[in-house]
Amino acid sequence: MALPLLLLIPLLVNGNQLYGVFKEESSIIYLNLIMQILIVVFTMAIAIHSWLVFSHLLSNQTLYIGGLFFIIALFEIANIVILGSHTMQTSNINMWLHLLMRLCLAIGVLFIILKPKKRLTMNYRIFTYGVSFLFVMSVLFILSRPPMILQPFIENGNWVYIAREKVHLMAAVLQCVTIYILSRYYKKLPKRVMWLIGAAFYLIFSDLLFVFGKDLHGIWDLLALIYQFYAYHLILKAIYYTSVEKPYQQLLKIKQDLEHSQQELRFQAYHDDITQLPNERLLLKTLKEDLHADSEQKAVIAIEIDRLAAISASIGISYSNKMMKLIAERIQAILPPHYFATKLREGQFVVYIDHVQTQEELLQFCFNLKSAMKNPLQVQLFSLNGNLNIGIALHEEGCSGEELLMHAQLAMREASQIPQRFLFYKPCMSEGMADRIIMEQELHKALANHEFYIEYQPQVNLKTGKIESLEALVRWRHPTRGFVPPDVFIPIAEESGLIIPLGKWILETACYQAKSWEAQGLPQMKVAVNLSLGQLFQQDLVQMVEGILQQTGLKPHHLQLEITESMTMNIDQMTQLLHELKALGIQIAVDDFGTGYSSLSYLKDFPIDCLKIDRAFVRNIQHDPNDEALVSMILSMAKHLRFKVVAEGIEEVAQLAFLIEGGCDYIQGYLFSKPLAAEQLTETFKELHSHAEEILDQFKYVEEYII
Repeated sequence: MALPLLLLIPLLVNGNQLYGVFKEESSIIYLNLIMQILIVVFTMAIAIHSWLVFSHLLSNQTLYIGGLFFIIALFEIANIVILGSHTMQTSNINMWLHLLMRLCLAIGVLFIILKPKKRLTMNYRIFTYGVSFLFVMSVLFILSRPPMILQPFIENGNWVYIAREKVHLMAAVLQCVTIYILSRYYKKLPKRVMWLIGAAFYLIFSDLLFVFGKDLHGIWDLLALIYQFYAYHLILKAIYYTSVEKPYQQLLKIKQDLEHSQQELRFQAYHDDITQLPNERLLLKTLKEDLHADSEQKAVIAIEIDRLAAISASIGISYSNKMMKLIAERIQAILPPHYFATKLREGQFVVYIDHVQTQEELLQFCFNLKSAMKNPLQVQLFSLNGNLNIGIALHEEGCSGEELLMHAQLAMREASQIPQRFLFYKPCMSEGMADRIIMEQELHKALANHEFYIEYQPQVNLKTGKIESLEALVRWRHPTRGFVPPDVFIPIAEESGLIIPLGKWILETACYQAKSWEAQGLPQMKVAVNLSLGQLFQQDLVQMVEGILQQTGLKPHHLQLEITESMTMNIDQMTQLLHELKALGIQIAVDDFGTGYSSLSYLKDFPIDCLKIDRAFVRNIQHDPNDEALVSMILSMAKHLRFKVVAEGIEEVAQLAFLIEGGCDYIQGYLFSKPLAAEQLTETFKELHSHAEEILDQFKYVEEYII
């Protein structure tokens, strides 16, 4: 930008010699004419460029710049035309046009910079350029035929020379003001401002050279025209950068950002967020394209972490994600080059092999994988064992990618039941899955067809010998399958979401039955109903329980809801929910106590009334010292925490004796009664009481005790 200043050096050092070179007046005139033509080209280029880009930008500044340089271009054209006439009058007109042009430029640029930026309509374009044209024509008319009042100033050459110095100095001062104003926007628009400041700087030099050069059409005027031309060049560059180059660069950046976003979206669409491994979508796409590409043997290995759901519930989602990343890293560390590892949404990993030489190769990879997972996974303060279940499926003719993946997953589920924990797929495995799907469909119809019924198992108060509560146990009598065990259909109901309507039906039926027994004259008894994990995530659970109590008329303290210990992992959510349920007046019990993976800290946070000792501990208390110690510890802890204790699965008198000695409160099991239908329990209620009293009489308990 500063390079044109070097032109001053030869003029200052060898000005006389250069003046001698251009001694003939015609030479200077021709050079001046060339520079003026170049100035016309650049000013008209600025005017035309502004005219064109205004339709896109609709900026008042763009339009005013175009109108201003249209005026300057027309003045320069008029100057060139007038320059051809070598009369004194035309020379004066030529000089007045030059001064007017410099003054218009300085004032116009300053006006445009100070004018607030706003959007205009297309109608302003023709109007602005039309006004510019009329202004030039009016000036030329006045200069060619000046009115009487202006005639002495225009035709007298002395006034021109007097105005020449003052106008150029005034223009230089205005350009200095322009530089000051522009400098405040340098940080915001560095390139544009730098070019405009450079243009103003060269216009100042041009004005000073016009003042310094006393000889018209001299070497100094020529240099002033060169600087003026270069200033217009910088202005055009700034306008071009703002209206063309910068938007183009922005478009390029937008295009690059879009391409980058598309790549990111594609990566996110085909990769797992946590492990960054390819996901199920990319796996199925790869299988579809690759399975039938050649005749090579192909295989899929499905891998899952044993008890992943329980582990994730215990340590929380963030730690669970870190655990998945560690497992992915270990898998990738031992992955052969032609093996393709992916991560499925269910927390499973799948490895696709497009060229299997022998089955031993697959078995060796499984052994390596199990060896890699031997060391515990260190996740913050947790040290977790990543035991794997692995299923292997070999591709067969006519098998699709989805079917091949399903076969590997079926083998993986079957592998969880054997010590080796890895298994090849066999066609018989699909039969069990088909039966599971059919059973899920039949569950949908079972509730509507009234195939479910409830049996009630009494819970005997060991201090009074009375039946004070009953546990409601759902049963399914299938029209063709017969009796379907709860441990078969309950997990399917949980997975399919049917547990929500089924759980509501169980609770409603049990409450109606408890109220019915009360109406029949039986002693008031508490009914215990199990809550499933799916029901705990039901948003309107509290409202549903409250509605059923109001609908059935059962008093809240005659209802006990049982949760399992594994449901207590999310303490914050469970605490609020259980307190809301407790506020209704119902009782809360923890079922299967001691079999879960939770911390005992929940016992002090939850509003619990009762602990139920699982039958797994009670079964061997006479033979296993560990079970005996655990049951004693639970009874002692419950006593100190002021919880009631119910022992499940009591079948032998020796078990009962141990529990009575330990201070257990309630007993439930076949020793007293198996689960009974509501009608059968009503008919045999007195007999059940007598049977309970006979058993307890031998322990000679006479202390009255009420819950």
